[in-house]
Amino acid sequence: MTESFILGIVLSESMSAFGEECMRFVSYENAGIRGLAVATEGDGYRGLLASDSGFPGTLDEIVRRNDFAAAAQALRSGAPLDLDAVTFRTPLANPGKVLCVGLNYSDHAAESAMEVPPFPTVFARFPSGFVAHGAPLVRPRVSEMFDYEGEVVAVIGKSGREIPEAEALDHVCGYSIFNDGSIRDFQLQTPQWTVGKNFDGTGAFGPIFVTADELPPGAAGLRIETRLNDQVLQRANTDDLIFDIRKLVSLLSIGMTLEAGDIIVTGTPSGVGMARSPKVFMKPGDVCEVSVERIGTLRNPVVAQEA
Repeated sequence: MTESFILGIVLSESMSAFGEECMRFVSYENAGIRGLAVATEGDGYRGLLASDSGFPGTLDEIVRRNDFAAAAQALRSGAPLDLDAVTFRTPLANPGKVLCVGLNYSDHAAESAMEVPPFPTVFARFPSGFVAHGAPLVRPRVSEMFDYEGEVVAVIGKSGREIPEAEALDHVCGYSIFNDGSIRDFQLQTPQWTVGKNFDGTGAFGPIFVTADELPPGAAGLRIETRLNDQVLQRANTDDLIFDIRKLVSLLSIGMTLEAGDIIVTGTPSGVGMARSPKVFMKPGDVCEVSVERIGTLRNPVVAQEA
């Protein structure tokens, strides 16, 4: 299955339902130069490289400026993009805070033998461990317990603290996909999950960033599915979130300012490899895909850490 096929199906569905104002961006690289592309109706993706006249900046810069429409207009003047001929980059190269939410589906809390939390269980990931769509997820030498977790990402586009729940979605500018690859034996050695969640090359992010107006409010009602070697291992709906995106933004902003460019990785449903009998972990040679309805598919091969 080609990259253009994966992105093209979602493009045709979204444009017919929402019209030309909806914006879908892809960050990429060609010959070592960063680029950005936008979906166009009936014409695939068009983009510009940073070396091209009229390049509107990286998606990080556009999110912080909050000028998606102007950026999209500039990118539509670019050449058609052959998605099979470029290297994908993560949608945001340098997100600010990366706030991940654990145990945010009740069935996942149950399979993990943990209580449903009364407040979001939050841990941090760091962009140094991220890989883009198509790039390999890396199983480290020190563990064979490399687990998958398909999740929806909410991107903050407007800063705020103590954000009322009724206003929370005004602070979300768009959405993407994440595979929160977890080294389970290291994650569960202590009550703090940070080390097991931050091995290099274990967090996949992308490939598509969709603006919030393309999706239902709070990305509600979307099917999410994780496949390992074409076998469906996770299947759920974002309506099943314990703390939906509106609540997450409001609750997380109680103590910290959420800033434009921060991302919230909203949690994974049941079906993780650690909870299965027998256990299922990602291994070299595998391919893991996370699909979210009306956003797209994030696909990554799995490799062993080089000696």
